[in-house]
Amino acid sequence: MRIAFLGAGAFGIPTLDMLRQRHTLVAVITQPDKPSGRGKVLTPTDVAQWAAISAPDVPVFKPANINEPSEIESIRALVGPGRVDAWVIIAFGQKLSPELLDGLWAINLHASLLPRWRGAGPVQAAVLAGDADTGNSVITIAQRMDAGLVLGQSKRVLEPHITSGDLHDLLSADGPALVDAVLQQHGANADVAIVQDEALVTRARKLSKADSWVDFTDTAEACRRRINGLSPWPGVSVTFRGEPLKLLRSTTMLDDIPASAMEQVEAHRHTPRPAGQILAGATGLIACAEGSVLRLCDVQAPGKRAMKWAEFANGAKIAGFPTDDDLFRLIGGRPAPATTQTP
Repeated sequence: MRIAFLGAGAFGIPTLDMLRQRHTLVAVITQPDKPSGRGKVLTPTDVAQWAAISAPDVPVFKPANINEPSEIESIRALVGPGRVDAWVIIAFGQKLSPELLDGLWAINLHASLLPRWRGAGPVQAAVLAGDADTGNSVITIAQRMDAGLVLGQSKRVLEPHITSGDLHDLLSADGPALVDAVLQQHGANADVAIVQDEALVTRARKLSKADSWVDFTDTAEACRRRINGLSPWPGVSVTFRGEPLKLLRSTTMLDDIPASAMEQVEAHRHTPRPAGQILAGATGLIACAEGSVLRLCDVQAPGKRAMKWAEFANGAKIAGFPTDDDLFRLIGGRPAPATTQTP
């Protein structure tokens, strides 16, 4: 099939690779170069960088506003009706007008099992909410955000240690097979289009640096969701020994900890220790609300690389178990409400 691809971020690149290999890629449409880094150097999008290396013969458009009449005219002259079989859209970042799409078959890959988690941050929202599973949806384009007909879905189980960064990469890798299956169905006139149930819609709001907190007076499960859901961005930071510490990954699974550490867990469950206290240094067990226990897996100190908790604990000379004079606290503020939204 002859395909035009619209996208900007890294999420769509595995699918773009597939389209280049299995179909005819007629054009790539992405966002304009933007200032990046401390030097504010103009930098192409991930998709534009991919095109320059992997598809130098394919025309690349970078419209500041794709719905400007002049942009609509030039783009449709190359990839309009009769010139391509489909537009594949993945994280493009601009709403597409009816005038631009008129007469075209256009599909969008969205990183959730719609109608759950419409909006800007579906990957993070799934982890923050503690969803048991999530996946990708391929939908038609609608004027309401992510409200199109569902043409296909893929599902993935959410393991308790998975971060949003992990999930982004996993769902990105799942995208090509799903998009190709939908394209093949359309080519065979075998489309299956399902209307989304509006009663089941939930929305994923855009996150900011103000969300970078965790409160250990919550349960361990709530803390796990925040740490993993906000990793790598905007990240969760706490204070440890008066210095900031970034928490990159956590879990509530305790099935492989030593018996001596489990004794500390049982003691906390019987007589809860202060929230944020380290219960067992090498294993990264943290006291949370209601006698629950969080296990830190990966952390990052200022100016340091990311590392496993055991490595950090060894370097920081953290005591094995707490005493009256040896209390370590990870202190988090709570300046913002919960980051997930109800329907």
